[in-house]
Amino acid sequence: MDLLELAPRLHVLRFSVGQAYLWQDGDDLTLIDTGPVGSAPAIAAAVEGLGTLRRVVLTHFHDDHTGSAAEIGSWPGVTVLAHGADAPIIRGERPGPPPDFSEAERELHARVAHGLLPAPPARVDVELHGGEDLDIGEGARVLHVPGHTDGSIALHLADRMLFTGDVIAEHGGEVMLGPFNLDRDRAAASMRLLAALDVDIACFGHGDALVGGAGERLRHLHG
Repeated sequence: MDLLELAPRLHVLRFSVGQAYLWQDGDDLTLIDTGPVGSAPAIAAAVEGLGTLRRVVLTHFHDDHTGSAAEIGSWPGVTVLAHGADAPIIRGERPGPPPDFSEAERELHARVAHGLLPAPPARVDVELHGGEDLDIGEGARVLHVPGHTDGSIALHLADRMLFTGDVIAEHGGEVMLGPFNLDRDRAAASMRLLAALDVDIACFGHGDALVGGAGERLRHLHG
């Protein structure tokens, strides 16, 4: 795992598949997603150098985002939050529906997901629905952005920062609608909602974050 500082109080943790983010508010830390199974020790080492982990926000139920949620959720004082539509899947109460793959996406997914272990059932303490304000930085609004999964969420911080989950992705300098969606049309509508926000930094579940002037780049998205 690589730990990189993107901005003051903001770090990205890059795994073999996907990434997670740490947001620092004084000594308190918020982790957005947890990476695949086996990421917890590296996250623990990162947290130890920055502060105390208080909350985990899961943007959706996919294994590369919730793989270490069970282990990290067992740490003292950690609260786990996820959307109510994805929470039963994260808890292992029912299986998650598969994406509606295009043929190209099917081949890409087979390569990306090779060797990715299924996430064990994890606790969800708070079920979100969208519209909630979280005490992160100067404040963060939870946005329900369905389409990638039914319970996909994004976080829009008053600090003009956006965490998109997998609704938006970056690859090779191009920003785009994320692949592997349950409903591509709904995902595209969610992408357009996020692209209209006033943000300076945009953090994606996959690909390099946009640091500085992110809103201008996002407003050129189509889908």
